[in-house]
Amino acid sequence: MRLVQLTDCHLQADPAARARAGFPLRQLEAVVEAVNRERPELVLVTGDVSDDETAASYRLAEQALSRLDAPWFWLPGNHDRPALMAECRALHDELDLGDWRALLLDTHVGGRAGGELDEAALATLDERLAADERPTLLVMHHPPLPVGSAWLDAIGLADGAAFWRVIAHHPQVRAVFFGHVHQAFHGTHTLADGEVPAYGCPSTIDQFLPGSSTFALDEASRPGYRLIELRDGTLETWVERVDP
Repeated sequence: MRLVQLTDCHLQADPAARARAGFPLRQLEAVVEAVNRERPELVLVTGDVSDDETAASYRLAEQALSRLDAPWFWLPGNHDRPALMAECRALHDELDLGDWRALLLDTHVGGRAGGELDEAALATLDERLAADERPTLLVMHHPPLPVGSAWLDAIGLADGAAFWRVIAHHPQVRAVFFGHVHQAFHGTHTLADGEVPAYGCPSTIDQFLPGSSTFALDEASRPGYRLIELRDGTLETWVERVDP
């Protein structure tokens, strides 16, 4: 099965609005066109769909993303308003991928750039994982481990250690995919029974400079998306870039 992740569209109510390094809607449309050429069976949109938190921005996103030739599902990021997203298109917390499944985790915290899975959310995750032993992907907006940029690590997932303590009991978790960092990223978290890989994804708009201690754009990088191939309990994943 082929999946695609795209993330951090940062659309505004004005379809002609400009971002730091381009035009968000125009660049999202270019990414959608490129993704269709990949012929995925499903697309995951991992948050920060909006930049200005307006209903109009979600309508623009829904129109652009509905040009995808595959079913697509979104989850909220720190710039989003989940209630407005849900009014535009349903939010899902689990996807049946046949021999696999994906759990979509809501790490949004109103008024904060960082994310969180509180005790109740972690208990629910533990229960959901215990109920199904199929190979599982965890999909979220905020990274649950450091990505090597001090300013981004300060606004990642709060108490990532608690998250990994839950995952440690469930060896069927094959990987974590997240947005928020506007860059390709691959890291691992080591558990008693092995390592769990975690992957970040380029934004459809501005790219952040990897390894920077303070905010900086990667002006040499282009928008992109992540391909995910699921095969017999294993996965392969890589990033593709798009000329805006």
